[in-house]
Amino acid sequence: MAEIINMPRLSDTMEEGTVATWLKKVGDKINEGDILAEIETDKATMEFESFHEGTLLYIGVKEGETTKVDELLAIIGEKGEDISGLLKGAPTAPKKEEKETVKEAKTEVATSTSEAKIPDGVTVVTMPRLSDTMEEGTVATWLKKIGDTVSEGDILAEIETDKATMEFESFQAGTLLYIGLKEGESAKVDSLLAIIGPKGTDVSGIASNFSSGSGSSTKEAEPKQETSKVEVAKEAPKVEAPKTVSTGSTNGRLFVSPLAKKIAEEKGINLSQVKGSGENGRIVKSDVENFVPAAPSGASVGKFVATGQEDFDEKPNSQMRKAIAKALTNSKFTAPHYYLNVEFDMENAMAFRAQYNSIPDTKISYNDIVVKACALALKQHPQVNSQWFPDKMRLNNHVHIGVAVAVEDGLVVPVVKFANEQSLPQIGAAVRDFAGRAKTKKLTQQEMEGSTFTVSNLGMFGIESFTSIINQPNSAILSVGNIVEKPVVKNGQIVVGNTMKLSLACDHRTVDGATGALFLQTLKGYIENPVTMLV
Repeated sequence: MAEIINMPRLSDTMEEGTVATWLKKVGDKINEGDILAEIETDKATMEFESFHEGTLLYIGVKEGETTKVDELLAIIGEKGEDISGLLKGAPTAPKKEEKETVKEAKTEVATSTSEAKIPDGVTVVTMPRLSDTMEEGTVATWLKKIGDTVSEGDILAEIETDKATMEFESFQAGTLLYIGLKEGESAKVDSLLAIIGPKGTDVSGIASNFSSGSGSSTKEAEPKQETSKVEVAKEAPKVEAPKTVSTGSTNGRLFVSPLAKKIAEEKGINLSQVKGSGENGRIVKSDVENFVPAAPSGASVGKFVATGQEDFDEKPNSQMRKAIAKALTNSKFTAPHYYLNVEFDMENAMAFRAQYNSIPDTKISYNDIVVKACALALKQHPQVNSQWFPDKMRLNNHVHIGVAVAVEDGLVVPVVKFANEQSLPQIGAAVRDFAGRAKTKKLTQQEMEGSTFTVSNLGMFGIESFTSIINQPNSAILSVGNIVEKPVVKNGQIVVGNTMKLSLACDHRTVDGATGALFLQTLKGYIENPVTMLV
């Protein structure tokens, strides 16, 4: 019977996907495990793997086209099978009678399963929520296999979220009896991941009847119904398992061993430039270790356009750009922004930095000074260190400063936690580490969460002043420009001075104008006399 394949939700923020490449065409034979297509989400380009066998009968989304999650992507079935009925019915919701049938069947099976008891000593391990925004996870690697002995504290698997890959530790001891997700497969939070218990225990009934509950510890069973193929496909888009692939590939997919991929990430190597020596061109460990980057070519030359001729190129918006656009648009039009602009004298700060950097093995930047000064000032002005939520305002007693870092095709904000408690060299080391790992996508989810205030610095690009959009749910963000040498008036005399312009964007729901102004006065004292930060 023909199977309808819908566009899956491959990340917690994904609302639509773009087919980057079809690796199969209509009429091709499909085996279980074959890669059907590469799909671009707002976070990455993922391989879309088939868990059905048959013939590819229909492609609903062409290469380069975008469609919403759960919309028709493809149909797999027997060669020559009539799918006209599915094409008419797939994009629309199933009939009411079909929904009621499936609902009734679920209730019956859930009731019967709830009566069955889990054997003593058996623990059902579900997909963990590894961050506050995570809705689903992908098993990158299993570090244990069925039959292995598992001790408390052992690492069971590496789980990929939309932003990081994290180790998943076992809190139970026993034997790994069942694995619910293969490597590369994705599932929602609280879905069945594995079962641990005494060796030899029969857990087939638990696995076949399991379904994630709605937040309770008792799991209800969910049947695998054949009543409506369309309904089942929409309820469980995870049956098509994604695997992260390099976006640097040009023609076709990259075949990379997990170890080679890990080494490449650590060294910051673009795998699309590495020639594989393994089977079918697969990139292995030795290929990455022996890789020598090509010498950089000359400066790129723009496209030739004849004089007097209008010309343009169109570039489809990536999913990451769409996600950034959505978040910033939401912030700009829901948080009433206002801006406070100041200009600080940087003479003492420049002398302070020069003296500080004269200490052996010590190097701090002006940005480090700004981050430290903000952290100390925020402790004195908790209203600026607040966060807005629909039902409450949170005044934070801790200071976690987010530092905006530009990456290819986007922006990330790693967080320097408890910045007020850290020294200038510690802040500098943390920011440099974050910036380096951000460019190779090695930041963890925890390192990008929890900011209470944000600093964005474009001074290194020669920008004198600019304004930023608040990183919600924070209440403010500070925009930092470059240091400019200019004539200034001191003691009634015009002399050469060095100044820096800053702009504080505030959310008027939490920070009033006078509150923001007082914060900037305190900040001015620290930056213009940085030695006071050491007292």
